[in-house]
Amino acid sequence: MSKTARVVNLLAVVLPPILISVCIVLFWDEVVGISDLVVLSAMYLVTGYGVTVGFHRMLTHRSFRTSKPVEYLFAAAGSMAVQGPVINWVADHRKHHAHTDEEGDPHSPHVGRGAGIVGALRGLLHAHVGWLVSDHGKAERHRYARDLVEDPGMRLINRSFLGLVALGLALPFAAGYLITGRLSGALTALLWGGLVRIFLLHHVTWSINSICHFFGRRRFAVEDHSTNVWWLALPSFGEAWHHNHHTFPRSARHGLSRLESTLDPSAWLIGAMERLGLVWDVVRIAPERQRQKLTGVIGTGESAPGRVASGT
Repeated sequence: MSKTARVVNLLAVVLPPILISVCIVLFWDEVVGISDLVVLSAMYLVTGYGVTVGFHRMLTHRSFRTSKPVEYLFAAAGSMAVQGPVINWVADHRKHHAHTDEEGDPHSPHVGRGAGIVGALRGLLHAHVGWLVSDHGKAERHRYARDLVEDPGMRLINRSFLGLVALGLALPFAAGYLITGRLSGALTALLWGGLVRIFLLHHVTWSINSICHFFGRRRFAVEDHSTNVWWLALPSFGEAWHHNHHTFPRSARHGLSRLESTLDPSAWLIGAMERLGLVWDVVRIAPERQRQKLTGVIGTGESAPGRVASGT
């Protein structure tokens, strides 16, 4: 990737949060206040964990087991992130793993976009937002997400997507009114806890598709272009340890080293739920298996759920 393409891609990720921060400073106590930021933070956490712990680690990769009510709760929370109905999301992501950075990958920045700077920028644009128009929600659900299609509760949540999106907007509106007692407070909470929150979480999620397949650090012997990007780890709840994830897709923990694990909030939550008995059979990757991947020795198989995994 050329230096110019790297700079453009970096600016595309960094500028929107900077502009939002500037707006907070400029319009403080006019269209944004402390209550709005509290509602924004709360809704970002609820819907973000709904995607990373619920849609991704739990439903897509079955990194741990839990009860049906917990599954449905996380699926509903993830739906409020407005990233598509749960079954469609899971099918798209499983297809991504089946064809990572090859023909058939819904959002690879490396396939069919041409060479040079123009090709790189076209690829990044496709991976970031373009695929939402061309490939989003088109993975065959019965092929890639049969387990969810056969679950009546998941089918209901999938059908209720628009209603859950509306709920994700109604909650910050109601919270703003309860906190301030004013319609204006409800409207600014809707703006920040609803619309701005959706924009920020979308942007971070799309960055995993684009940035984390284009530049960053790699240490395992895998054939795709996935990378780890440390500065995206916290806002993405640990999803930016993306190279680790593609090396060990079923691992409940994406931050594998001690330092990385400090920046993997999704793993923190899964660990807390395990201690409370809410989840079990959490998949973990054995240190020796990680060392094999470091040296390029490719083994086969994966441990049974609940034991330390010895494979991918």
